[in-house]
Amino acid sequence: MTAIKKSASTVSTVPTVSEYVQRQWGDRRTGLRYGDLALTHHQIAAGAAARAALLTELLPRGVEPHLGVLLDNTPEFPFWLAAAALAGAAVAGINPTRRGPELARDILHTECRVLVTGRVHLPLLDGLELPGVRVLVTDTEEYERLLAPYEGARPGEATLGPVRPDSRFLLYFTSGSTGAPKAAICSQGRLAAAGEALVSQFGTGRDDVHYICMPMFHGNAVIANWAPALTAGATVALRDRFSASGFLDDVRAYGATYFTYVGRAIQYVLATPERADDRKHALRIGFGTEAGAVDADRFARRFGVRLVEGYGSSEGGAAIQRTPGTPPGAIGRPAPGGDLAVVDPSTGRECQRARFDEAGRLLNGADAIGELVNRGPNPFEGYWRNASADAERRRGGWYWTGDLFFRDTEGFLYFAARADDRLRVDSENLAAAMIENILARWERVTGVAVYAVPDPVTGDQVMAALSLRSVFDPSAFAEFLSCQPDLGTKMAPRFVRVLGRLPVTATNKVHRAGLRREGFWEGEGEVWWRPPGAESYRRLSEADATSQLPGPPGGPPARPARDRGGMG
Repeated sequence: MTAIKKSASTVSTVPTVSEYVQRQWGDRRTGLRYGDLALTHHQIAAGAAARAALLTELLPRGVEPHLGVLLDNTPEFPFWLAAAALAGAAVAGINPTRRGPELARDILHTECRVLVTGRVHLPLLDGLELPGVRVLVTDTEEYERLLAPYEGARPGEATLGPVRPDSRFLLYFTSGSTGAPKAAICSQGRLAAAGEALVSQFGTGRDDVHYICMPMFHGNAVIANWAPALTAGATVALRDRFSASGFLDDVRAYGATYFTYVGRAIQYVLATPERADDRKHALRIGFGTEAGAVDADRFARRFGVRLVEGYGSSEGGAAIQRTPGTPPGAIGRPAPGGDLAVVDPSTGRECQRARFDEAGRLLNGADAIGELVNRGPNPFEGYWRNASADAERRRGGWYWTGDLFFRDTEGFLYFAARADDRLRVDSENLAAAMIENILARWERVTGVAVYAVPDPVTGDQVMAALSLRSVFDPSAFAEFLSCQPDLGTKMAPRFVRVLGRLPVTATNKVHRAGLRREGFWEGEGEVWWRPPGAESYRRLSEADATSQLPGPPGGPPARPARDRGGMG
């Protein structure tokens, strides 16, 4: 075994992730649970130290200190996060739903010289050209032999150089509507600060159990769940992959008190059969995005658990904090230190404050909805090797989130849509998220996504994809819409696609880009539509499609979507 280098000492008031990992040494309380496995904080620190020592030997000198982690949520994932922190390396979370050249591109773009994976994912690497990449397969005897010489390592002994707050720690991919995913940079100091802030916000501590069921290759699980658990000294409980049917059983088995969610995870849990013991658990709080006010209320009534909808740009450029008195539907006010504004992207001028009628309907959406920007200093640390994406985010010295918001006269901010989810119907700007929140009230709905399809003349028409508890009843749906006081005249969907389940990404976010591409021409499920001037919906027929609707670009009208049934 070659000599292990001693880390250089640094003086800083800003903590690092490495420091928090080192504090676990000697702590014999349970720090990690995974099925029947239970490890102490000390065992986690010892395992991380061994992996850090191995990493310093495997990474060639003079290269970027990056490793890729292509794993489900097994104990090896937090082991390698902690190991990278100790060694002063950066982890690129590799998405196992990526395939072929796209998967290879993610690994090579982030310059990973070591790739940690398991046997279950080895088929994904078959045939890929990954020059200079050393693959470690965790559930093998060879892996155990590689680690064995470093079993006596102590945290902080083996490093690749000085470990500082500004040391690069995460390279996590954020998807966009076009182009390849961008790898956002997060330093050790920023992640530690994020963990400390969430501990302060939610009052979690050493006795809490953080349930991580969202994928750890994504920023949500690491930044909003693993980091606060580490800084609080709490226990982490892992689930390989999110399971709606297994959620409550896991929560009970682990004694979980805190969890995070993204996308449609909450809808999936609510779609499981109700049980008499739904409230028998220790869970106190869930923190995440995109649950929506209706589902958050249903979750609280059924499980007795408060969901806190937060907003924090994955890149760190903007944050909104929920405070007491936040109105229903609002996210909150700008977090301390930010100078957030809602601006018209075409002019850079601040939008009008939102006005509502007595039913809570936004009256001036065309003038109030704009892009959320941070005009002050912010912790955005850039994208890896992507100068054009950096410039797009930092236009004019501001941080542009790419998300649409509106702001009321009291300063509360309301999420409207991703920038790509804005619709323009009859010259009126609409936000997909606002329409989704209304459609989610229908008792038959288990999932909803709203997106734009082209209008035959100009602009957009509203299309909604619905997953339902029963077959689609066009009359009942039309009656429901007519009873919604805040559904504007341009908001009612012209088209409805009924699906067994909404298509989602690996992070449980609705795959809107795919739905937009399919429009009313392709894809699964039934397609219904409301002809101009009609009050009810009918099945979209080939005759309707041929005579009434625009054809796909560059070709004649396509056949309507094939019927795959309307059960949810």
